[in-house]
Amino acid sequence: MLKSKTFLKKTRAGGVMKIVREHYLRDDIGCGAPGCMACGGAHEGPVLESQPQDPASSLCPWPHYLMPDTNVLLHQIDVLEDPAIRNVIVLQTVLQEVRNRSAPVYKRIRDVTNNQEKHFYTFTNEHHRETYVEQKQGENANDRNDRAIRVAAKWYNEHLKKMSAENQLQVIFITNDRKNKEKAVEEGIPAFTCEEYVKSLTANPELIDRLACLSEEGNEIESGKIIFSEHLPLSKLQQGIKSGTYLQGTFRASRENYLEATVWIHGDTEENKEILLQGLKHLNRAIHEDIVAVELLSKSQWVAPSSVVLHDEGQNEDVEKEEERERMLKAAVNEKMLKPTGRVVGIIKRNWRPYCGMLSKSDIKESRRHLFTPADRRIPRIRIETRQASTLEGRRIIVAIDGWPRNSRYPNGHFVKNLGEVGEKETETEVLLLEHDVPHQPFSQAVLSFLPKMPWSITEKDMKNREDLRHLCVCSVDPPGCTDIDDALHCRELENGNLEVGVHIADVSHFIRPGNALDQESARRGTTVYLCEKRIDMVPELLSSNLCSLRCNVDRLAFSCIWEMNHSAEILKTRFTKSVINSRASLTYAEAQMKIDSATMNDAITTSLRRLNKLAKILKKGRIEKGALTLSSPEVRFHMDSETHDPIDLQTKELRETNSMVEEFMLLANISVAKKIHEEFSEHALLRKHPAPPPSNYEILVKAAKSKNLEIKTDTAKSLAESLDRAESPTFPYLNTLLRILATRCMMQAVYFCSGMDNDFHHYGLASPIYTHFTSPIRRYADIIVHRLLAVAIGADCTYPDLTDKHKLADICKNLNFRHKMAQYAQRASVAFHTQLFFKSKGIVSEEAYILFVRKNAIVVLIPKYGLEGTVFFEEKDRPKPRLIYDDEVPSLKIEDTVFHIFDKVKVKIMLDSSNLQHQKIRMSLIEPQIPGIGIPTDISNTDLDEPERKPLR
Repeated sequence: MLKSKTFLKKTRAGGVMKIVREHYLRDDIGCGAPGCMACGGAHEGPVLESQPQDPASSLCPWPHYLMPDTNVLLHQIDVLEDPAIRNVIVLQTVLQEVRNRSAPVYKRIRDVTNNQEKHFYTFTNEHHRETYVEQKQGENANDRNDRAIRVAAKWYNEHLKKMSAENQLQVIFITNDRKNKEKAVEEGIPAFTCEEYVKSLTANPELIDRLACLSEEGNEIESGKIIFSEHLPLSKLQQGIKSGTYLQGTFRASRENYLEATVWIHGDTEENKEILLQGLKHLNRAIHEDIVAVELLSKSQWVAPSSVVLHDEGQNEDVEKEEERERMLKAAVNEKMLKPTGRVVGIIKRNWRPYCGMLSKSDIKESRRHLFTPADRRIPRIRIETRQASTLEGRRIIVAIDGWPRNSRYPNGHFVKNLGEVGEKETETEVLLLEHDVPHQPFSQAVLSFLPKMPWSITEKDMKNREDLRHLCVCSVDPPGCTDIDDALHCRELENGNLEVGVHIADVSHFIRPGNALDQESARRGTTVYLCEKRIDMVPELLSSNLCSLRCNVDRLAFSCIWEMNHSAEILKTRFTKSVINSRASLTYAEAQMKIDSATMNDAITTSLRRLNKLAKILKKGRIEKGALTLSSPEVRFHMDSETHDPIDLQTKELRETNSMVEEFMLLANISVAKKIHEEFSEHALLRKHPAPPPSNYEILVKAAKSKNLEIKTDTAKSLAESLDRAESPTFPYLNTLLRILATRCMMQAVYFCSGMDNDFHHYGLASPIYTHFTSPIRRYADIIVHRLLAVAIGADCTYPDLTDKHKLADICKNLNFRHKMAQYAQRASVAFHTQLFFKSKGIVSEEAYILFVRKNAIVVLIPKYGLEGTVFFEEKDRPKPRLIYDDEVPSLKIEDTVFHIFDKVKVKIMLDSSNLQHQKIRMSLIEPQIPGIGIPTDISNTDLDEPERKPLR
């Protein structure tokens, strides 16, 4: 049966276009009940159980299926995902509405419907002849959809009666809409609210905790004093943004101060790019990563970013105390320090996610209301109701936010999942992966189905458009224990006396074809994440550690970049080719270094390595002369106990000449490929740039150097590199490393971008006019796209539509930049956690440290031996406050009669503080210089589980 809808649409040119949409109605759509004779098994995919074995409900003790409406699906997805809830009919009407309103919930519901054990059935009611309803005149879309759901529920109940006379099967309609429920009951449909139904499942009381509390009025604190101003409706916000009264941006909460945040304004305007917010009322219930509308305050109300470190300690409901703390932030400051300041007037889009953390159990006996403290300090505490408080104490749990009423100090939420005991390695690893949004579920069957069948070997078809380079003396140099070997090198002398140098990269794009499930999953993951004891692969292990890995003594497919160079490392010719190689050796950096240094070794591999090393030194010298920066970042390596896998030693990483040798040729290959793909695809080359930092970023570095009578010039990368080289102190050899560490903190983040969407290609840190990533396709998706572009450029592979769509490429870049940033933070969090494990077994340790930053009430120090950073606080709870004088110009901090400057050497005591299970942390206290009443262990260090501070480990 065919229905058609006709409507008129105005075109851009002002004309009117008539559009006719055809809508097919069918009789052969199955109801999903296996025993149904009427449908004759016309079901596809997972089906309902013929006799539902669901937990007994006191409201409906007979066997039944559930049919939720759109709002139940959107807001109670945590309940529906619970193993106790099965046999649910998801209507097409509901699914379409969910898809339009929330992509994350839509994905979750698709995952549930694909799970055979859950018995969720998708019923295409919009195309079923008996359940399709047309919109009545004067009826809005929402009311029409509500009616369509009721019609489907009624049809199901009548349809199931036909299965057999004694069959008591019923469909229960679940809705939180009071009017919709009343209409359903009038029409003879069994209907309950989600809360009524869940509370009726007496065998599963824990399900009640997972209910989202939606009526804000009912969940506001009884004492109900209005704290926050009302959020303006979206229509007013959009008008205000259009007229310039309000600005739209992303809300970024501060990790160090819960009463402060910044809003990054969307758009190209340089003026007021970042707006500062201070105080609870100005933050106005915005949560980290929300898209908000802000009103700029008058210049007389502008404030400076606070140097006070302030964490929300204790179950503080006292708003007057908060206001007292806010006044403390507004100390007298230099006018130059004032930043554009504003207040949140409304929320454009909430970007809430499930949060990991711990329960702070209420002191009130038998209370069901408790506060949840997230692991991420940027997220406020969340009030939840739970009957399991005693069980959940001391465990990591997941909580979702439901809303934030105007008269509540904290948002309301509900319990989602218990992750496990706090401090356990598996639990904490799960927490840091979830908190940094690292996709880490096992690869699905759909993804694995696109892997090559084993045993695999190179075929004649594979050799098409490919050069056989198996005769070359190729070897790889990597960190110890590396199994995902992306790159290998060779160097040989040519008959004309010149040198041929080859960089051979794993040909991952041969195995991962555009658009299939394997490609989509790799694109979603974006990068491999290296934790201290675990690797979260971007591609399945069969590829990462076997078929793509350039292991020695096996034939492997590669993408080769080959140069002809003279002995002065000048490039005479460059060519690219798909190839087959057979690596002669897989070496570690130490093994390669040993070969180069050995007087007795002169085999082909050693000769090749020596030539490569010699050329690399010339290349590096040339790069540095052009202004490339050599920065520093303390990188640590853990030595693990072979049985317990706990860290038994912690050292900073040693870098050898061979590290630099490999790096130089990888950089050269990346630059050569960037030039080639940009020549060929000027509008849609995937490139990587490193923006020059704004001059204000360098203020701290210049001031710190000046305090040691050194001058750092920052007008160009070359002048910065040269002044860093000159900044030496014979009496203080570590000073230069400290300056380079501080210079690293001044840098901007390098990002991927599409050449057709940007004009500035320059890579500041490498002093290169163009750059991309080509050399690590096993662990970076960007490199796979670059391989595809290069393959098309040299005629080795065919193109596909998305490869030449700059908007699609820009979207890929956006996801890759996010995934890379999150991977970096997750790696740092993993280092922080393993550092805690190390000091847990080590006890109290005293070490020399250097001051990296001075704050109003603390100093941030770096301990070179461990590459560890932490904060020493000088204000203790319940102790007399010392006399503190902070000078931002120098910068310095005077405590009683002792003055601290950046780079001063101090001695600190390090220990693990487990007193607060919410955030176990490394605690640091000052030993030298001694200050009367100060050298007591302090309370907080920024080596927190969620603190991204140090460079990630490979």
